[in-house]
Amino acid sequence: MSGVELFAVALVMALGLVGVLVPVLPGLLVVWGAAVWWTIADGGGAARWLVLAVISALFVVGSLAKYVLPGRAASAAGAPFGTMLVGAVCAVIGFFVVPVVGLLVGGLAGIYLAELARLRDPGQAAASTWAATLAFGVGLLVEICAGLAMVLAWGVGELIT
Repeated sequence: MSGVELFAVALVMALGLVGVLVPVLPGLLVVWGAAVWWTIADGGGAARWLVLAVISALFVVGSLAKYVLPGRAASAAGAPFGTMLVGAVCAVIGFFVVPVVGLLVGGLAGIYLAELARLRDPGQAAASTWAATLAFGVGLLVEICAGLAMVLAWGVGELIT
């Protein structure tokens, strides 16, 4: 693989990591796609396929954690699935009303309003919203760590192949 092609893979992976933090692109999927291209472009080889297997496992773990961790933490804090659904819908609406920042603002406002309607207590609604916010933060942290580990695995794979 030429230096330009390696740079292109690295650039696409960096773009994927940005996509994890700014949810416009499917971040981990972009990183994984670049790794697939890197594996296949030179004809593969056992070491490259092994690196891709590691990257694929990290992709699955990171993708699942993004959805499972926030849901479990919110449920443990008492926020039902309906509240999280309202938050997700409001996040999407917020994203289009106020690009990028609206995703967070809309999601938090949706969770808070749904919890306020359910609990009828602003303090408890704020506590549930805070728990959901922390849960999403943990999910995002796990996802970005998975993305960084994917890029690191690719870098190590490039050095050894």
